[in-house]
Amino acid sequence: MDRLEAMSLFVAAAESGSLSAAARRLGTPLATVSRKVSELERHLKTRLLNRSTRRLTLTDAGHAYLAACRRILEDVGDAERTAGGEYSAPTGELIITAPIVFGRLHVLPVVTAFLAAYPQVDIRLTLGDRIVQLAEDHIDLAIRIGRLPDSRMVATGVGSIRHVVCASPAYLAGHGAPKTPKDLETHSCITFEGLGSLATWTFAADKADIPVPVRSRLRVNTAEAAIDAATVGVGMTRVLSYQIVAAVRSGALQPVLEDFEPEPWPVNLVHAGQGRLPVKLRAFLDFAGPRLRERLAQATW
Repeated sequence: MDRLEAMSLFVAAAESGSLSAAARRLGTPLATVSRKVSELERHLKTRLLNRSTRRLTLTDAGHAYLAACRRILEDVGDAERTAGGEYSAPTGELIITAPIVFGRLHVLPVVTAFLAAYPQVDIRLTLGDRIVQLAEDHIDLAIRIGRLPDSRMVATGVGSIRHVVCASPAYLAGHGAPKTPKDLETHSCITFEGLGSLATWTFAADKADIPVPVRSRLRVNTAEAAIDAATVGVGMTRVLSYQIVAAVRSGALQPVLEDFEPEPWPVNLVHAGQGRLPVKLRAFLDFAGPRLRERLAQATW
């Protein structure tokens, strides 16, 4: 039995909640995962997982063994990275995730410049608006927009992003510009999934958050679609500031209610930060941090 492989499969099963989910995550046949975990339990002469038709749960022995496996696998990975030179020179693959639009507009240009400066490093950049777990998905670095929950992750701030209500000049000429958030109740609005409630928008006034009901004349599932619809005069929409810089500068969209915007969302580079950082990650943090700060500082009107 390859004990390290069995440990890795056990950890994946425990973190995924099922053998089938672990098999999908690792790209390994379900039968192999099940057999290897069973062999590990026989080797240890104890049950690590309680199996049911709905979900796996850890036994008391499983909880203790999971923590030990994580330490052992991390030590092995650390030793391999040291032997491979990842702690002496930037080399190897770096896996990064970022939100779709922000990643395309701001992260990708920084990544391409980094690749030119560090020819021994390869990057896998995954763009998606779903929050992924760094350890479970084997991600080295995540670019996160929004307030971060308390965790053991290490975050480096690179700027902030505003929530902006905007509309086309033609729409505002025909319907008038709202003076207060409450005025939105009489306007046609374009809402989209992923940026708070579809039924209310929250504003700041008198140091308190105020939810304001809005009428969704059009609902879409991406910010790009909402921006396109607002540009042609369908109604008012609310998006993140970096998404409309070009449209505002060109005059296609006009921000309103800027005095009532809620507190901006921070933008952070987030990584696990446990133990020594591989040189490739340290190099990217040092390279990307100031460049993203500069890009965000310039992403205004």
